[in-house]
Amino acid sequence: MVDVRKKNVLLGLMIVLLSAIFILTQCSFENKDTSGREVKQIFPQRFIPQVPNEMIFADEKVPTDRWHVYEAFDRELLYNYNSPGNITYVMKLSFRYFPFIEQRLKDNGIPDDFKYLCVAESNLQNQVSRVGAAGFWQFMKETASGYNLEVNDSIDERYDLEKSTDAACKYFLAAYQKFGNWTAAAASYNCGMAGYSNFSTFQQSKYFYDLQLPDETNKYIYRILTFKYLMTNAKKMGLDINEENGYKPLKTQSIMVDATIPDLAEWAIKNNTTYKFIKILNPWLRGRSLPVLNGKTYTIKVLDN
Repeated sequence: MVDVRKKNVLLGLMIVLLSAIFILTQCSFENKDTSGREVKQIFPQRFIPQVPNEMIFADEKVPTDRWHVYEAFDRELLYNYNSPGNITYVMKLSFRYFPFIEQRLKDNGIPDDFKYLCVAESNLQNQVSRVGAAGFWQFMKETASGYNLEVNDSIDERYDLEKSTDAACKYFLAAYQKFGNWTAAAASYNCGMAGYSNFSTFQQSKYFYDLQLPDETNKYIYRILTFKYLMTNAKKMGLDINEENGYKPLKTQSIMVDATIPDLAEWAIKNNTTYKFIKILNPWLRGRSLPVLNGKTYTIKVLDN
């Protein structure tokens, strides 16, 4: 009697094990990613993204045929692809902010791919880093004034998307003139022009992919490339974000201000809006008032109803 029960238990375990193997076998299959390489999928509709055979940043070829470039790119690609909540939210935000950023980049003569640098910096959000860099473009307080960004207790133009984007463009142009290529200009945004220059002078090359740079700077370029690759191939990777479910640009109108506003809440009510929306649309306003010195003007955005 005991032997029969043991046999039945063993038989049941074997059936469960064989069933599990069968299910896993059926769920695993071969597919191809956007680069044409075969990708082994563990479950239906989900695959492991592969570094593309060809990749371009700002009309400059990425040498993905080099093993160290391939592996560094692969690391960032896998890490960010497997954070679907983050990339999905960024893609939704991109429908609101990319049109504006793209136009400002174009107006300033900066390649369109630099919008992905903005994603790498801040995920298209007004964040503050652990070292105090702020805004979409993550300017440090100490360097903001050099790019005509006002920073004080009441005003912080690092949070002004238009002014900070123009400031970032000013940096990119100067870095491009110094290093002669856009990839180096982008990398120097992380370690500074002086830092990149020191590394390139010592190693006798300005070519990013030949340089030994700080780990954060090395990862930085591949993070930018990763966001470009994921966001331009999103649908094929199961990230089906489009104009219908992305966040729409907000319709606003601008009010010129040339005199001090002692109470922004009261000012908001007089202009048919609320203090909350004033703060949302104008994150550069850091206090409850707006001091305006003689001769200065500011533009406050309000919702266009």
